[in-house]
Amino acid sequence: MKLKPKITIADHFFDLEYPRIERRRRHQLIDIITISICAVICGANTWVDIESYGRSKYEWLKKIL
Repeated sequence: MKLKPKITIADHFFDLEYPRIERRRRHQLIDIITISICAVICGANTWVDIESYGRSKYEWLKKIL
């Protein structure tokens, strides 16, 4: 039985355009997407919840992003 190749979040969203103006970008789009996915998996339901998750997991996220 062949296993399907693994794909990362970054690979999946590679072609997604970041619509914000370059000088207004504080964070990379892939970081925002990854944090959002992790937060929703952990029960976040709103952008405020996602922000709270990101702040509470800052040290861990800093290592992986």
